[in-house]
Amino acid sequence: MEATGTDEVDKLKTKFISAWNNMKYSWVLKTKTYFSRNSPVLLLGKCYHFKYEDEDKMLPATSGCTIEDHVIAGNVEEFRKDFISRIWLTYREEFPQIEGSALTTDCGWGCTLRTGQMLLAQGLILHFLGRAWTWPDALNIENSDSESWTSHTVKKFTASFEASLSGERELKTPTISLKETIGKYSDDHEIRNEIYHRKVISWFGDSPLAPFGLHQLIEYGKKSGKKAGDWYGPAVVAHILRKAVEEARHPDLQGITIYVAQDCTVYNSDVIDKQSASMTSDNADDKAVIILVPVRLGGERTNTDYLEFVKGILSLEYCVGIIGGKPKQSYYFAGFQDDSLIYMDPHYCQSFVDVSIKDFPLETFHCPSPKKMSFRKMDPSCTIGFYCRNVQDFKRASEEITKLSFCVHELRKGHVSTQPSESQKESPHQKLTCQSLVLGLSVSRTVRK
Repeated sequence: MEATGTDEVDKLKTKFISAWNNMKYSWVLKTKTYFSRNSPVLLLGKCYHFKYEDEDKMLPATSGCTIEDHVIAGNVEEFRKDFISRIWLTYREEFPQIEGSALTTDCGWGCTLRTGQMLLAQGLILHFLGRAWTWPDALNIENSDSESWTSHTVKKFTASFEASLSGERELKTPTISLKETIGKYSDDHEIRNEIYHRKVISWFGDSPLAPFGLHQLIEYGKKSGKKAGDWYGPAVVAHILRKAVEEARHPDLQGITIYVAQDCTVYNSDVIDKQSASMTSDNADDKAVIILVPVRLGGERTNTDYLEFVKGILSLEYCVGIIGGKPKQSYYFAGFQDDSLIYMDPHYCQSFVDVSIKDFPLETFHCPSPKKMSFRKMDPSCTIGFYCRNVQDFKRASEEITKLSFCVHELRKGHVSTQPSESQKESPHQKLTCQSLVLGLSVSRTVRK
């Protein structure tokens, strides 16, 4: 009886924590985001222009976007559909207990793991579906602005609490089923896309069996001295994601790998070796690779000299986003307009979804409205991600990245050496200085004498 009583207290405490965090962050989630009509919007390598069509035409109230000065049309709906189609992974509650703890929610501590999941999910979407893919039902999901997220949280908490007292299960909202969705498609290609859409989301389910779910990521984090309830930094999450992909046994995941940069340096030959590791007489295909580069863009605060670099990165077709945020709050950065970053926020706590069932709901895995944040507020610690489908793709991406003025990231030919060579020790041209890069010089590969 005593143990049961303790469990009930822990569950009640968890519900209060979840409700508190939702109320704490809901004002940000329900705030409308303003976009300028005069500047392009970049989203993971795709550019959108919001131009005049009919000044009397009203932008839909469910868009979650407000255009400054005038209501316009243009690419607004295309941008919304593209943004909503990205996978949104947030705090969850009431999932299976994490081994070695009493936790059934990551609310309050798991935000960086969630942003890492979002970056990896985008890489997998590119791998299986391509950048042109969008979710056909993206514009049909309910917008967060249609109801106060705070009031929704209170209602949800009250209903859940009353249900727990009466022993009843919480009522589920109507969802878009797989059967209904596939019924809309006219060809096998569209059906295949929807199957992979659901499959990718299922790999991030909050259960011990999901290869990239929270439970598995926490398990891999133990080797870095982390445990459930700890705060995880962007660099640690990069290595956790690498381990998760390496250990994944699903047949569909054998054609992709992850490379994590060492000391902000990507070694070309090491990446190519990882991509070619599976090439045999029976399998001549090289692997796709997600490259993760943990960096620090300044000291205590982000150096504004890096603004153009960050814009350049998010403009690349190879970019899968940035694990970043503000101090103590992790966000998934996916684009920008002017000097503001566009992001998805993981801090809203949603109910556990069992992704093992055939018709699991998709709506809570897609963010209905984009948010913006000034670059000046960005925490300097972040991890940048790139996806390359094969070796040739990586070589092309290398050329694009080296055109950016970036003093921390250097693409080198060769392998990692535990000890610097004599030429590395003596050459004054081994690395470009921050000062020269700020002046707009391109990043070069290693200069060896």
